Amino acid sequence: MMNTQFVECVPNFSEGRNIEAINAIAEAITSVGGVRVLHIDRGEAANRTVITFVGPADAVVEAAFRMVKRAAELIDMRHHHGEHPRIGATDVLPIIPLKGISLTECAELARALAERIYKELAIPTYCYEAAALLPEHTNLADCRRGEYEGLREKMGDPVMRPDFGGGEYTEQAARSGATVVGARNFLIAVNFNLNTVSREMASAIAARVRASGEVLRDAEGKVLRDAEGRVVRRPGLLRGCKAIGWYIEEYGCAQVSMNINDVALCPIHKAYETVCMVAHELGCEVTGTELIGLIPEQCMLDAGRYFAEKNATPCDDRRRLVEIAVTTMHMDDLCPFDIDQKVLVV
Repeated sequence: MMNTQFVECVPNFSEGRNIEAINAIAEAITSVGGVRVLHIDRGEAANRTVITFVGPADAVVEAAFRMVKRAAELIDMRHHHGEHPRIGATDVLPIIPLKGISLTECAELARALAERIYKELAIPTYCYEAAALLPEHTNLADCRRGEYEGLREKMGDPVMRPDFGGGEYTEQAARSGATVVGARNFLIAVNFNLNTVSREMASAIAARVRASGEVLRDAEGKVLRDAEGRVVRRPGLLRGCKAIGWYIEEYGCAQVSMNINDVALCPIHKAYETVCMVAHELGCEVTGTELIGLIPEQCMLDAGRYFAEKNATPCDDRRRLVEIAVTTMHMDDLCPFDIDQKVLVV
């Protein structure tokens, strides 16, 4: 056991309403010995589910293959609608190093898994982040561009077609879409709730804070480009994160949906305060924070310590620090926040 390589897998599925289907996919994961499901986060409005599971690397890879197969049997993308960007039934499938394994080794596992998914299931696959086979496929958003509805056209593109299965748009591709498989470090997925229903407001806030920044336009609304034809952007206020804005009918509010992919550059408390500041400047307020999946305990400890010191009430108790972070960022705004279920202790 001392030499066992442990990884985490956080697949996203284009199904958030059919509980039986979600449970069946989870059962496919746990059918592999040694694999443990930590959390299932089902979003009805986004019609999307995030499952977090961990285990020895080889066992997790096998579980991932079985779940992709089961999802392809149960989810027909021709009938899928939801707020979150997506390109397939198993939309994205990252392998994350936890213990005894490097990101490079996880990338090798991801590439082999992507190839197997195509060869045995005929599902087109992209390789992204550390596992990318082409630089144009490194960014998940680029692989997803056009979403499921644009997959047929991308099949014939020599650069943006899937790494495995590009070319012919088959019946299987029409049903399951494509799957984006990769390797990355831990990511925090979080939505900031706003006291407005304006998708445009949420999108404006997201553009101001995200690392890629805001696309600049002229007085007529046309995108500005430099002398070499590149889009001109105003740098975002935060680094190490991506963000978009949307409206969630289920909650009756707009949200800034953010992925924090570098917690050193963008700790969650910094993200929260920055979104609050920009929202206020633009005429609305942040009412709460919705965490999708899990968050490392250290991130919550750092946030709790930051807020405690800011309020001149220093604290050393670990549980209390997490509670301070939950309360200050209103992480129980939409539903109760279960610390024991949502905070990952490694």
